[in-house]
Amino acid sequence: MRIVMAVSGVATLVAASFLVPAFGPRHGASPAGPVAPISSGDRITYPANGYPALVLPDGKSERVKSLLNSQRPIRFGDYIWNDAGVPDGPVWVRVDLSRQTLSVFRGGNEIGTTVVLFGADGKPTPRGVYPVLAKAETHRSSLYDAEMPFMLRLTGDGVAIHASTVREGSATHGCIGVPLEFARLLYGQMKVGDRVAIIAA
Repeated sequence: MRIVMAVSGVATLVAASFLVPAFGPRHGASPAGPVAPISSGDRITYPANGYPALVLPDGKSERVKSLLNSQRPIRFGDYIWNDAGVPDGPVWVRVDLSRQTLSVFRGGNEIGTTVVLFGADGKPTPRGVYPVLAKAETHRSSLYDAEMPFMLRLTGDGVAIHASTVREGSATHGCIGVPLEFARLLYGQMKVGDRVAIIAA
């Protein structure tokens, strides 16, 4: 079992998994039917006849088989990654700007979550569903002359997910900033064409 957590800073933001046993408060999902999730250690698992559905901004939905079961709030600079025992499958990302979190799903199972930075009022992060257009382990923004390690480009005008120093009071120019080690793990999972859903629930 691989569980990675990095902690820096002291600002409490949101709970990583305060959804036990309901799914809705953290991800805004509605159950497909009667749901009796099972919490066993590091993961909350849903029965096959009760997978909750996350409705995305494009109207499509994604079924969720399991979620990470965090026992404490996530703070700025924190992340949780646990893909032990999770089979291969399609990977997609959900960014919730209102909760300032990002979750990674593989084959319907959440394998990573973190607190993010996003665009300030002058340069807001766009909402919607975006395919990863390009990847680069090392990249420098030509517009802002800034390093963007483990960059996953989402839009033609440069909005991307990339490593950043995630701290309270910081913002981006529209990108989604994640902790460096989380960015490395995410980069290893995502391929060009994988979808990123950005919401503000």
